[in-house]
Amino acid sequence: MELNSKIYVFLTCILQALLLSSASLEPFDLLYDNGVEAFYKGDYDSVVRYMESALKSFSEVRQTRIRCRLKCSDQHRFDSFLTDKIFELILYRGHCLNQCIEGKIGAQSMHKISEDIIQEFNRRIPYNYLQLAYRKLGQLDKAASAAHTYFQANPEHVEMGEDLEQYKAQKGVKEEDFIDRESRPHQKAFFAGVKLYDKGNYEESVTLFEEALTEYYHADVECRALCEGPQHFEEQKHVLYKYNLYELISDHYTQVLHCQHECVRDLATRPGRLSPVENYLPLHYDYLQFAYFQAGRNEKALECALTYLLFHEGEEFMTENMEYYREVLGHDGQPRKEAEQYLRRHKQELDLLLIGSSNLGVRYIEGHYWSSSGGREDANRIPSGTDGWMDYVPISGKRNVTMSVLHELREGGPLLYENVRLVQNSDTLNGNQRVLFDDVISEDECSELKHLAHTVTAAGDGYKGKMSPHTPNEKFEGATVLKTLKYGYEGRVPLKSARLFYDVSEKARRIIESYFMLNSTLHFSYTHLVCRTAISGQQDHRNDLSHPIHADNCLLDPEANECWKEPPAYTYRDYSALLYLNGDFDGGEFIFTEMDAKTVTASVKPRCGRMVGFSSGGENPHGVRAVTRGQRCAVALWFTLDPLYRELERLQADEVIQALDSQHMWDQGLHINPKDEL
Repeated sequence: MELNSKIYVFLTCILQALLLSSASLEPFDLLYDNGVEAFYKGDYDSVVRYMESALKSFSEVRQTRIRCRLKCSDQHRFDSFLTDKIFELILYRGHCLNQCIEGKIGAQSMHKISEDIIQEFNRRIPYNYLQLAYRKLGQLDKAASAAHTYFQANPEHVEMGEDLEQYKAQKGVKEEDFIDRESRPHQKAFFAGVKLYDKGNYEESVTLFEEALTEYYHADVECRALCEGPQHFEEQKHVLYKYNLYELISDHYTQVLHCQHECVRDLATRPGRLSPVENYLPLHYDYLQFAYFQAGRNEKALECALTYLLFHEGEEFMTENMEYYREVLGHDGQPRKEAEQYLRRHKQELDLLLIGSSNLGVRYIEGHYWSSSGGREDANRIPSGTDGWMDYVPISGKRNVTMSVLHELREGGPLLYENVRLVQNSDTLNGNQRVLFDDVISEDECSELKHLAHTVTAAGDGYKGKMSPHTPNEKFEGATVLKTLKYGYEGRVPLKSARLFYDVSEKARRIIESYFMLNSTLHFSYTHLVCRTAISGQQDHRNDLSHPIHADNCLLDPEANECWKEPPAYTYRDYSALLYLNGDFDGGEFIFTEMDAKTVTASVKPRCGRMVGFSSGGENPHGVRAVTRGQRCAVALWFTLDPLYRELERLQADEVIQALDSQHMWDQGLHINPKDEL
């Protein structure tokens, strides 16, 4: 009996271990890293296996959190608890969540992923790797699907658009292969309904608009559930809080409410866009009221008109439609209950946010994300409908940063150095606050800096450790001024070469400051010696950009033709410059575009000593064409007029230079212990 008992315990332990392992889900960040590593090894079968698994894991983690939070909130509700039982209820709900989530995906600590990786998935970067891998494997139908999925969230990626056109011409690729694998059901149904509506297929469009509404309210529930996770305390350092328990809870709950309030914007924003579709949710009821009218279903038309007016009370064109439907029917109607409940909850949350914000001195309110598009002229008393035109509404609190005072800005100041030549100005570069110089440095200086780059630059330096931050087809390596001085001080590179990098960047700063005739000092914001190298074996049929079109101090929104000055953009940057060290490579042209990120307005071919300078805002979207052979090296410089945002490493480098100058060490042989530090 004792032996049987031991066997039973042993088997039970094995069974529990098997159950635990079966419930454990491999973290998507590890799968993604393995996929990237396989890509650079040319192991495309493994790329597909790892990337597809990473995407599946990412989706499963998200859905598990949603399902468990909804399940546990339903089992342990706050709507009828006694005040003294609130913490008991919170503990029960927390226990429920842990059991539910860990039972599905394993220990939650395994799935704590960095924000950078999450953003890579939100930007659909894995699909870029997938489309390249599938193409290498000859699976063009799957490559087309992955490319289409990536392009939906990256519409500014012109080359991917061209790739898609090539896929359409390939044998074996069908129209149905061009699917968005990450499409959001509520948006998919809505925009499909709009297409039918615009064609006059009102009966069919009604079905899709109703489906879109069902999916919208379902997506809203899921979005709100995701907000119940950990929050970022941006306004205060949480570890330094001196508030009591209730203030801490209030702060956290206020941020949850703010996140839930943001769901309005999130659900109305298409992939790859920064701005939500104007009037998105009410627009469903606008389309429906007119489609139902055209289909002869006036009861439904009245219901939808009344619902629309919940969002825009008293709007003239819809009020007239409502009165028409009442007159035809001979009775009144009622708006839809789901919209009434939605708006009631939304108003309650806004009231709570105002309380929470005033208590903590934090600004959370950003307003509604639906707005009236104005009344419509309607001389005949026949119901009017939307004309199908949808716009993007700027998010409250954001600012359009395209320069509104360009006429006040100046250029054409002295070049300061005898050999520097002005090649093109803003007029010939077809823009504003743009300039191109040649002979900023000599061939010998280019050669010395390029040799320095080969020694000190490291893959991913300056790009959060990512070897290929902008394209998987090139390797990026960089180094700062301080790093090169440290290498020089340690004797790992000639100290005079490190000094040259320092001096050349200062020369560039002075030229930009003088040419644009700035009234205040231009400070370094970031200085980077950077090389990008074409990866052999990955250049066939390549059509992407080395660096996608962007602006340096704002978030470019090509769809809305705007640029928003807000984080994560480096909003404090005012001017930018690129000083090229070579031209012996294929591709790599610097390009300016319009705000649509497609229309090229000027192109610059790099060469030794050539420097392009420009203001950093939305007036100067720019990018770099693919480097398809060789290595392209440059000194990249960003400047600010605000001394508060001066580059810290530059200030430290200034101190090092002053110390070395005082010791007259530049022309002396240095005998330094490599272990010494600056």
